[in-house]
Amino acid sequence: MDNSAVWRSPDLGTQREITLAQGTIRYWERGQGAPIVFAHGWLANANLWRKIVVPLAKDFRCIVPDLPFGSHLLPLNENADLTPAGCGALIADFIAALGLNDATLVGNDSGGAYSQIATAAHPERIGRLVLNSCETPYDQFPPPAFIGLKQAAQSDEVLGNALQVLRDRGFRKTPQGYGFLIKHPIDDAASDSYALPILSDGRILRDAAKAMRSASETYVQAAGQKLIAGFDKPVLFLWSPEDKFFPLESARRYAGELARARVELIEDAYSFTPEDQPEILARHIAAFCRE
Repeated sequence: MDNSAVWRSPDLGTQREITLAQGTIRYWERGQGAPIVFAHGWLANANLWRKIVVPLAKDFRCIVPDLPFGSHLLPLNENADLTPAGCGALIADFIAALGLNDATLVGNDSGGAYSQIATAAHPERIGRLVLNSCETPYDQFPPPAFIGLKQAAQSDEVLGNALQVLRDRGFRKTPQGYGFLIKHPIDDAASDSYALPILSDGRILRDAAKAMRSASETYVQAAGQKLIAGFDKPVLFLWSPEDKFFPLESARRYAGELARARVELIEDAYSFTPEDQPEILARHIAAFCRE
């Protein structure tokens, strides 16, 4: 695989691997203290959190996996379940395999949808939940703007062909690429690491296509119902008023129905808030984890 596809920021910490029933997950760890696990979404990877880890690792143990959503480097087993329920189970199994108790789980974009599913299925493994610009039970999964990915992913070959445009860094900056996900310019190394793995290995494409074609809001709705009915641990919604895909009103409605939840706004950002406003996001997460 091209070097530009495999780059991971040294700020993420020490690279490690752990083998689950679904396959081997590569992750990075930095800092000591109460554990925080970070879950990115489609066509992103651990690099999404590189600017968050630096300030948080002063007081917390930051654990950042590459999840199998198209920008990862280690393909899972061919029979791995990557339906939304399977992706939630993967996150919960990863946390359990690390022997973590009462971890804080932070999910962004579709990683937030999967984090809700993981938490609803295994609430005993999660001490706090942070949802950052993601699907709620009141939104489509994927959002309407990305329904084309789900449709293309019915065939690995069709999805791979459709994503060839991501080889062009200029295209990635447009609204048809990452332009409505990331408000402010990011470095080419991170951009390449998001876009190129799925174009470089058919097994990576296979994993991502499985996740994308099975996406459905019904899984998030079922998870949300369980969380509303019985999850009494703290939940923090970190949302941008400018988000193009995840309505603020959905976050506020959901927070109002959960037992212990609140919404905090992060200005001057789109959905990939860890790229646009990492310092503000880190401060909110740190304060939440200390409460």
